[in-house]
Amino acid sequence: MTQREPRFSKEEHARRGTAIYEQKVRPQVEVGNQGKIVAIDLETGAFEVADDTLAASDRLLGRCPGAQIWCVRVGRRGVHHFGVRPAPASEG
Repeated sequence: MTQREPRFSKEEHARRGTAIYEQKVRPQVEVGNQGKIVAIDLETGAFEVADDTLAASDRLLGRCPGAQIWCVRVGRRGVHHFGVRPAPASEG
């Protein structure tokens, strides 16, 4: 397997990914894809939508080998959740 080298700093990667998603991709995917993952190539703007990061990234790499990928979850601030979630309030 070929190792892909990052072409952007972490900060530039995040800035580009967020900008492309907000300006070009979000209007196309927001309706009907809540909770799904979008993988975006930071150089071409090409993207794929799937249920998980691996599927979205694999599809995108099939179209754009060597893509610099940024992932975002539609309708959420982050792709993954870390830590403990609060227990739901019990009915009483």
